[in-house]
Amino acid sequence: MKKWYSLKDKVYNKGNLYEAFKAVRSNKGAPGVDGETIENFEARLDENIEKIHHELKTDTFCPKEVKRVYIDKPDGGKRPLGIPTVRDRVVQQALLNVLQPIFEPEFHPSSYGYRPGRSCQMAVAKAERFMNRYGLEYVVDMDLSKCFDTLDHELILKAVNRKVSDGRILKLTKLFLKSGMMDCGAFYETKEGSPQGGVISPLLANIYLDYFDKKMMANNIRIVRYADDILVFAKTKADAGRYKTFAMKVLECELKLKVNKDKTHITSVTRGVAFLGFIIRSKCISIHPKRIKRLKDNIRNITPRNSGRNVEMMIKELNPILRGWANYFKVANCKGTYADIMAWLRRRLRMKKMKEWKSWRALHKQLRRMGYEGDFEKISMSRWRNSASPLISMALPNKWFDEMKLFDISKLQVGTLYCYYE
Repeated sequence: MKKWYSLKDKVYNKGNLYEAFKAVRSNKGAPGVDGETIENFEARLDENIEKIHHELKTDTFCPKEVKRVYIDKPDGGKRPLGIPTVRDRVVQQALLNVLQPIFEPEFHPSSYGYRPGRSCQMAVAKAERFMNRYGLEYVVDMDLSKCFDTLDHELILKAVNRKVSDGRILKLTKLFLKSGMMDCGAFYETKEGSPQGGVISPLLANIYLDYFDKKMMANNIRIVRYADDILVFAKTKADAGRYKTFAMKVLECELKLKVNKDKTHITSVTRGVAFLGFIIRSKCISIHPKRIKRLKDNIRNITPRNSGRNVEMMIKELNPILRGWANYFKVANCKGTYADIMAWLRRRLRMKKMKEWKSWRALHKQLRRMGYEGDFEKISMSRWRNSASPLISMALPNKWFDEMKLFDISKLQVGTLYCYYE
């Protein structure tokens, strides 16, 4: 195995540091514990890069503690994230630029998380192929508890040292791992883990878990892993049981991680395998109902009928959400689902427009403006059931939403998983 020795100079190379800042700027992100924003850092970019370059070159660089924040999880819990300072993110990105090309080529072919040129859709395509084309219909769906927060520091450094013998690189990596955490004004030592939110954390997690990947490969066990989401495939339920026991032993005893035994279970393609927001079955791939519910909850928050914002403003906020969500899930067999969501969304926006009209008189005026003649029914503008009225659909047809530039997810080509087959 090839080992790399003198790398630190490549990290503090000014060209690398400037490239690292460009990547940090494109990823945006909030300030760390020092309160410095990306814009403030950029205002004195040359001075900041020169200082980082000097500190790295003279081994005087010392990262600041990571700011801990919490974001809501779909199940109602909180997910902890760590936000390094902009300065530390630049150094982590510079380190990533050097280490990633060294480790990336030898990662397991069925590892997809946080790797260049790989995606969730590719991981789903590989899993579907294992089940439906290779006949590995039984699946161990593994759940790791707080994977990023429980990575063993010594094992991380040992894994990096497998290919990197530059002691200064190992020292810099250790500094980031041991930098500490600020949580609600209190400082906490970081004795384990690499916080989610750190630029270097995904690569370190992949280096760490590559041991598990290769161990499974050595035993001819097929897996697909996206970060800490792991599927293990087997031809029979008995094999799946054995593979589950072996995988848990490697993860818990050798890598010192914690497997959530309540959520880790054996399933099959016949029952449906939930993975990365999809449900994979023998004849189709659908979107997980929880993901559809989450989207609808988001849409409801944006489109309350009593909001002071008009429909045009709502559409402007909805479009990037619809575009991102629909493009992510379009590999599924979801034509009917997309059509149903659009019909429901248009009805919500029609209801909002009805509230703006306030009275049936405005509706009738709109119909006559469009060329309709005759007597029209007088309907309430405040009842949800009336948003499905033929009169409302005549006044606000689908074409009207197209003119308002509402992104229509039902027009996307779906069922495109085959595009991601390797």
